[in-house]
Amino acid sequence: MNKQQSSTSAVEGFISFRDHKVWYRIVKPNQEAEGKLPLLCLHGGPGVPHDYLEPLEAIAHTGRQVIFYDQLGCGNSDRPTDANLYSIDLFKDELIAIRNTLNFKQIHLFGQSWGGCLALEHTLSQPTGLASLILANTPANIQQFVTEAYNLMNDLPADIQEIIRKHETALTTQDPEYKQAMEVFNHSFLCRLNPWPSCLTQAYSKVGTEFRGAGKIIDWNVENRLSEISVPTLLLSGKYDEVTPACVEKLKQGISGSEWVLFENSSHMPHLEETERFVQVLSEFLSRVEHNRGYPQL
Repeated sequence: MNKQQSSTSAVEGFISFRDHKVWYRIVKPNQEAEGKLPLLCLHGGPGVPHDYLEPLEAIAHTGRQVIFYDQLGCGNSDRPTDANLYSIDLFKDELIAIRNTLNFKQIHLFGQSWGGCLALEHTLSQPTGLASLILANTPANIQQFVTEAYNLMNDLPADIQEIIRKHETALTTQDPEYKQAMEVFNHSFLCRLNPWPSCLTQAYSKVGTEFRGAGKIIDWNVENRLSEISVPTLLLSGKYDEVTPACVEKLKQGISGSEWVLFENSSHMPHLEETERFVQVLSEFLSRVEHNRGYPQL
């Protein structure tokens, strides 16, 4: 999919945040439709930049702006090397800074994987101007996600399982043998396309943060707070997702009135694996929310 098509245009730039620069991209339709609020997209990782979300730019063709940014530490944003800088609170403040600086008072908020965790944190802070929440491939409990992901390894060939466990026990995960074995896991439960789309390989070539999932977010768990969420919520996940249906079920049970669409031919990247249906499901949800709520509002 081309980054820029005839009916859209894009603006890129930086905002200042805690003495650093955070990069953003706004994709705009040439004709914005009245009442269609912007869609702000949060990438995953932590530290896998926005590039792999490129198919979501198609949402702009429906008449709304689509906003991406690279979280501090990766992609086109500054990459401070002090690991102590990175925290969930930092990324929550960064999201607020993006909204305030770019003046997005009313939005739909989309988060994929870790981006969904960040979207949950923002939503739980009860911000103003949040029309809806879309959680793609998102857990509510990182410990459950890790346990479920390890259980998925039982579906892999025995020799691959052995290699992965051997190197994780020995803390030698930089070994080429481990990386090769993890490719088997990733092509089963992260993205089942072969070869991977260029936007996904490009994102992984620009990973750069010191803030990784096995560290500071390992104890993150908002299961007991999900009942606080009152905005319309859409849950999206894949049948073969490393964020397993058991993980998404926690969100479905906890968020009153939430909708869940399971993509039968996808793993962790249904926006890449079943792009056309994904964009359609997302677009219809956004339009339905706006119709039901009577946007625009002051």
